[in-house]
Amino acid sequence: MSAPDGWAGILDPGEAILWQGRPDSGLTLHPGQIGIALFGLMFSAFAAFWMVMASQAPGGFWAFGLIHFSVGIVVIVWALLWGPYRRGHTWYTLTDRRAFIAIKLPLSGKQLKSYPISENTVLDLQSGDLSTIIFHEERKRRKNGHTTVRIGFERIRDGDKVYRLMRDAQERTT
Repeated sequence: MSAPDGWAGILDPGEAILWQGRPDSGLTLHPGQIGIALFGLMFSAFAAFWMVMASQAPGGFWAFGLIHFSVGIVVIVWALLWGPYRRGHTWYTLTDRRAFIAIKLPLSGKQLKSYPISENTVLDLQSGDLSTIIFHEERKRRKNGHTTVRIGFERIRDGDKVYRLMRDAQERTT
């Protein structure tokens, strides 16, 4: 049996696709996003205040505040819209052996990562209308230590079904 279109050279011999889907790209608000957006709002508000005060002086010195005002606006937009934009350019595939996450962004290009599903894979289902299934964690080094990034299929509509497929794939590996 040959691999489906676009999967030649990616799937192992005998590996079968069980499910494919995409995350919901709707707007969500988390406390961290709100905090970053509020910081951007304060940054922009201070820059606007500074520009108004500087505009009372002769010359065009006030225009230097436009850079700071623009940065504040970009921070707000990024905090609120980056997640939905990224999810809108993400595709998920589940096979009987691996979970794939494909992302295609304008500046970073195409990215395809696979995560093996084994008997040791910890599956965490966050069930709901839009479910999330976490199946991998990565430790990322930061300036002041490390942080753990949870990886999985985010905001999918048929989460219970996909979770069951992943559990079945786990059972086949034992």
